[in-house]
Amino acid sequence: MEPNNPLLDQYVIQYAGKDHPKVCFLPQASGEAESYVIKFYQAFTELGCVPSWLSLFRPQSSDLADYLGDKDIIYVGGGNTKSMLALWREWELDRILAQINKAGVVLTGLSAGAICWFEQGVTDSVPGQLGPLDCLGYLPGSCCPHYDGEAGRRPAYQALVTSERMLPGYGLDDGVALHYVDGQLQRIISSRLEAKAYQVDSELEREITPVYLGETRGE
Repeated sequence: MEPNNPLLDQYVIQYAGKDHPKVCFLPQASGEAESYVIKFYQAFTELGCVPSWLSLFRPQSSDLADYLGDKDIIYVGGGNTKSMLALWREWELDRILAQINKAGVVLTGLSAGAICWFEQGVTDSVPGQLGPLDCLGYLPGSCCPHYDGEAGRRPAYQALVTSERMLPGYGLDDGVALHYVDGQLQRIISSRLEAKAYQVDSELEREITPVYLGETRGE
């Protein structure tokens, strides 16, 4: 999302604990757009990783659990979350990703690749609508990305949670990430100095200042 600001990507790579981690891209939310895959390879090669990707239209292996379980990091791109999850469930990736995560593979992503791990997420997968979507449920509650990047996101999420159409959760400005370990929130981090996170329930919205990664790296 930020070609000239790799702080979040560097954080994930560091957390993998290897000099040259194997990072696999899942681009199903974008319809496996070739341009997106190319950008992923360019970015993560420059960051010293060993990139790969998984296609579900031209699968690279008949054993997806084995193919993905060999990786250190699974990186999920943005796009249509509803269509992505439908495809994943047909290929049993919902089960496989949970399995390899328990074995130590890091799961990460942006936009669709961020909300997919929660019980629910706010999505614009249906044109003209911002609505709730039942997701994988690896993480408790709900999540809404692009809190400051798209004008309708914040009021839509507040209204959905207040009306109890969505579970309480977190709204995230662009550049903000939630770091979970074993289903428990460990840190809230950001690649942008002024970006915020918001804990949202039916009663109130509480602003949270993330740890700015630029400061932690002496920038």
